[in-house]
Amino acid sequence: MDKNIDITLKIWRQRGPKEKGAFEMYPLKGISQGSSFLEMLDVLNEQLINRGEEPVFFDHDCREGICGMCSLYIDGHPHGPDTEITTCQLHMRKFEDGATITVEPWRSAGFPVIRDLTVDRQAYDKIMQSGGFVSVNTGGVPDANAIPIPKEKADLAMDAAACIGCGACAAACKNGSAMLFVSAKVSQLALLPQGRVEAARRAKAMVAKMDELGFGNCTNTRACEAECPKSISVTNIARLNREFLSAKLKD
Repeated sequence: MDKNIDITLKIWRQRGPKEKGAFEMYPLKGISQGSSFLEMLDVLNEQLINRGEEPVFFDHDCREGICGMCSLYIDGHPHGPDTEITTCQLHMRKFEDGATITVEPWRSAGFPVIRDLTVDRQAYDKIMQSGGFVSVNTGGVPDANAIPIPKEKADLAMDAAACIGCGACAAACKNGSAMLFVSAKVSQLALLPQGRVEAARRAKAMVAKMDELGFGNCTNTRACEAECPKSISVTNIARLNREFLSAKLKD
């Protein structure tokens, strides 16, 4: 049965991207272990507003583990000390009574801090815009079975497409690399016949945009895979490397 606990939050506060940030401590009493982590932050903000203080800025949207906007670095882990979940799916029962919980924004050059725990997430959108799509002529919708696709490849493509682009991979990586995200988006198209036409251009363009936006290089420590809320496999990175090298050899 869930009980109420007392905790202390150690939260990163930063008024803007060019301002110097610092941790601030906030004690909270009587927090239900049945509440989600974001509901707990709502309680904190309500108390801060009632005291005439600035609420803590953080991102959220669906609160169902679909969108990935709830990008918080909690006690040294992207999305918190649980596995295969986003922050909005993290519940307070994972924390003990009297715990001090450290909450930070993503730490990556590609995700600059906007304010407090909110980061600029446009980098992944720009990578997708550079090549994460298929160009086709519009017209009638083809039959679902018009292009036969082996089940094994269809399954791998669906696994890669499960990536929600939350940024946990870059936040977990010691180099701030976005390779897991980019490789998942390249893989979901490279595995399907619809994506082969633009495969070479896509791999080069997305990797170039990733580098341009300040993300680091992959060193195969696999922290990205361990912290990914959707369990995206690092085998996708190997596929991206093959796609990229193949495109360069054709040049």
